[in-house]
Amino acid sequence: MKRAIGIVMVFFLIFSLSACGQVSENGNQTEPSSSGSLQTEPSDTVGAQQSEAEQTGATASVEEGKTLIVYFSWSSSGNTEKMATAIKERTGGDILEIEPLNPYPTDYNECGDVAREERDQNARPEIANLPDSIEEYDTLFIGYPIWWHTAPMIIGTFLNSYDLTGIEVYPFTQSASMDTEQFENSMEFVRENAAGATVHDGLFVRATDTDGIYTYLTENGFAE
Repeated sequence: MKRAIGIVMVFFLIFSLSACGQVSENGNQTEPSSSGSLQTEPSDTVGAQQSEAEQTGATASVEEGKTLIVYFSWSSSGNTEKMATAIKERTGGDILEIEPLNPYPTDYNECGDVAREERDQNARPEIANLPDSIEEYDTLFIGYPIWWHTAPMIIGTFLNSYDLTGIEVYPFTQSASMDTEQFENSMEFVRENAAGATVHDGLFVRATDTDGIYTYLTENGFAE
């Protein structure tokens, strides 16, 4: 009888240890990323993307550094977003869409009034999802639409938020009129606000011009 009881107790002990092991394993799950963090892929997905990039002849960057693609897009057409996506596909960089703390009006004319007032005041609208740091990156693509003949003031907010010393900056934009003078105005704005960075000649093509985007990247050493 004692032998039978002993066997039962041994089985009970083994079962208890097994259950505790399962609880401990489940308890080790990582915390989800906080709101506003960079939209990076899980490590296994990143590896898959890199393999695909190698097959298409894409390279990460000139010196194999980390690349960040930041863009602000307002219109429903999403032209700046399309350009940012094309750059990401070619470079494998991380991507971040700038989200205003106070969203712009959805009405075209109302948004235009707000944008003009911000430009006239040289305002720096707050960003809702501003990363704490971008120091891990050495290459920054910064994209935006043309608002009132220059870059939106919220681009200045992003650039002014960090020490950009040593970072290579590549602006990209497009507009309905494709006015080169307005593009140059936006480039000057980026140069003035990206203190310490090396600001390269920007990309100014229509969002549908993927050949133009890839040519620009190739000429700057990001894709073959």
